[in-house]
Amino acid sequence: MNEKMKNKIIYGVILCFGLMCAGFFPGYYYFKTYKTNNSVVVKGLAEQNVKADLAVWNIKFTVAGNDIVSSKAKVEKQLSEVKKFLLAEGFQENEISVPSLLVVDKLADRYGGDSVPTYRYILTQKVDVKSTNVDLVEKASSSISKLVSTGIVFEGNDYTNPVKYLFTGLNEIKPKMLEEATKNARISAEEFAKASDSKVGKIRKASQGVFSIVSQDGVLGTEQNVIDKKVRVVSTIEFWLD
Repeated sequence: MNEKMKNKIIYGVILCFGLMCAGFFPGYYYFKTYKTNNSVVVKGLAEQNVKADLAVWNIKFTVAGNDIVSSKAKVEKQLSEVKKFLLAEGFQENEISVPSLLVVDKLADRYGGDSVPTYRYILTQKVDVKSTNVDLVEKASSSISKLVSTGIVFEGNDYTNPVKYLFTGLNEIKPKMLEEATKNARISAEEFAKASDSKVGKIRKASQGVFSIVSQDGVLGTEQNVIDKKVRVVSTIEFWLD
């Protein structure tokens, strides 16, 4: 075999090997891509009914007058009545706080126009109650209207619906709820897999979702006004399909 023939054979072998590689690698990466995309994305919901464990009650009342000294004395008397009521209801001293008195001089109001106000001074006093005894707060807040008969003027509707009921134990129930949401997501994935003749494998990716606290009746924007609440979370999870 002459040298020219040998070179042709060598070039032919190299060309065949190159063609084999060119066919193998695209096929390999196509296979890997197919397996990577062989998954299903589902959502898992978990809900748990909870009870508020903290109540914040802001009581606010006003006194109007033309003499600052007598008006302030009237505020102090009414403040004493409010505190007496709260202590009689069963609250502790450390659950009651009294912020500074707010005094507005209507004659000093540059934007009041030329009209002369009926009362020069408006004095506003707040009493803040913060308690973990939410049932006591609910009971007391529903009966504070009896103080109106003593001459106390509550500002706006502060004596009818001023209480905020909060739930502070979210971190304690998060792990269990996430576990439940994951289980529910897997159930959904298994229903999908059954229809596609597949089996659900391990988790590929997971998104925890946002925890939300709502009222148990589902009315939006009322969760802080009620003691009984519902915590919910929706997790988005991607499972491998085998």
